[in-house]
Amino acid sequence: MLENIRLDSFRTKKRAVRKNTQSMKFTLKLDDIDAEVIQKKIKNLNLRICPPDGKIRISAPLHVSQEKICKFAFSKLEWIRKQRTRMHNQVRPLPERFLENESHYFCGQAYPLKIIINNNSPFAELSDQQIILNLPPNAPTAKRRAVLNEWYRGELMRLIPPLINKWENILNVSVTSFHIRSMKTRWGSCTPKTGRVRFNLELAKRSPECLEYIVVHELVHLLEASHNSRFKALMDQFYPDWRLCRKELHSLVIPS
Repeated sequence: MLENIRLDSFRTKKRAVRKNTQSMKFTLKLDDIDAEVIQKKIKNLNLRICPPDGKIRISAPLHVSQEKICKFAFSKLEWIRKQRTRMHNQVRPLPERFLENESHYFCGQAYPLKIIINNNSPFAELSDQQIILNLPPNAPTAKRRAVLNEWYRGELMRLIPPLINKWENILNVSVTSFHIRSMKTRWGSCTPKTGRVRFNLELAKRSPECLEYIVVHELVHLLEASHNSRFKALMDQFYPDWRLCRKELHSLVIPS
C-alpha cells in the first residue's frame, strides 16, 4: 500500500518550502481516510483525531521524510478506525441556551436551571435541587455560559485538592500545581518532569467517581509517563474500577 503513494513531488516541494517558509502542508490518503499533514519546527511526530467529526491531523518535524510520515500513519490505521468509530458513537449533547428549566449536570446529576434577573453581580449556585443563575437583564448566551462555567471552576477548585492530597499520600508522589482548563480532546493531562497537572472544566459535570479516576490517572503518570503495561498495572492496583470510569467518559463528547 505504501508503494502506491507517490513521494517524489512531496520531497521536491519540501526542499523548496524549507528555503522560504517555516512549514508545509499536504493531504495524505489512508485508504478511505484523508489525513492533514503539517511539517513545522517541532521535535516529535504526532497524530491527532479531532472531534466531533474525527478529522486526522498529523504534525511532523521538517526534517522527517514523507516516507517515514506515511509509514507512521499507516501503522496507526487500525487504531485510527477504532477511535473514529468510538467518536461517531459518542453521546452528543444538545445545544445549550441556558434558559429556564434547561438541564445542566453537576457531579453526575442533572439539575434544572433557575434564572433570576437582577442588577447584582452575576453568579451561580446550587440550591433546592436547582442550579440558580443570577444574571443582569438581557444577558446573552455567552454571558450565561461564562457565569455557569465560573461556578463550575470554583466547584472543581473545591473538590480536587482533597483528592490530590489523598492520592499523593497513597502513591507517594508530589503535585507542584494544578490548573482547570477548557480542553477539547482530553479530560486531563500531566507533565511528569514538573509535577504539574491539568483538569478539564467539564469534569465538574461528571460523577465523583470519574473525577477521582482522572485525578488518579494523572497522578499515576508521575510514576509512569506512558500508557504502557506498567501504567495499567498501577491503575489496576490503586483504582480497580478505572476501566468503568474510562468507558463512561469515552461515551461522552467533550463540548467545544
